[in-house]
Amino acid sequence: MNKKYELLANDTKQSVGITLYRIRALVAIGSLVAAGDLGGYIKSEKNLSTSGDAWVYGNARVSDDAQVYGNARVSGDAWVYGNARVYGNARVYGNARVYGDAQVYGNAQVYGNAWVSGNAQVYGNAQVYGDARVSDDAQVYGNARVYGDARVLKSADTLQIGPSKSSGLFTTAHIDKKIGVRVNCGCFSGTVKEFSDAIEETHKNDQEYLEQYRLFCQLIAFNFGVTE
Repeated sequence: MNKKYELLANDTKQSVGITLYRIRALVAIGSLVAAGDLGGYIKSEKNLSTSGDAWVYGNARVSDDAQVYGNARVSGDAWVYGNARVYGNARVYGNARVYGDAQVYGNAQVYGNAWVSGNAQVYGNAQVYGDARVSDDAQVYGNARVYGDARVLKSADTLQIGPSKSSGLFTTAHIDKKIGVRVNCGCFSGTVKEFSDAIEETHKNDQEYLEQYRLFCQLIAFNFGVTE
């Protein structure tokens, strides 16, 4: 099996004190990368799978080079391009796309057909997957899950509250084109009303936990203008 790409020792870049190496395709990768094409910068082969069509794009002519470093890994058929950065312990895989000036870091995961773009940031233990789109100046973080056809367009459209006394986890709410506002808390995902009903049932015998979650509901409703 032919080697997929090589690291160029004579074309490096320093990023946060780390030496990154430009990659060059040794074989055709998918339909857009030909043998000999230059890509972006990675720290080592641990950052970019040597199988599949995953690629980190670069364009030296316009200083438009994606970077992947740390323990981060891009695999499957995922693409990272533009000035995007993937680092820490982040994972980008499946058919995911990370581009523009987006950043994915920490223990975050972007996978499936998800896209992260613009100045968006996905970090912490957050996961973006399915056909979800996170863009503009949005931030998805903590233990948030954005999935399905969800759209998170800017930071004002995302609210994270916590940690909760009952689980130590954060509750996250964001705009969802199908249901208006989606609340994610642990294994729960649904509307603000459904979240309110769920906490009333789950914590009916623990007033302290219930009162805190009621406050979460009030903050979410206030932030997004939910009236029912």
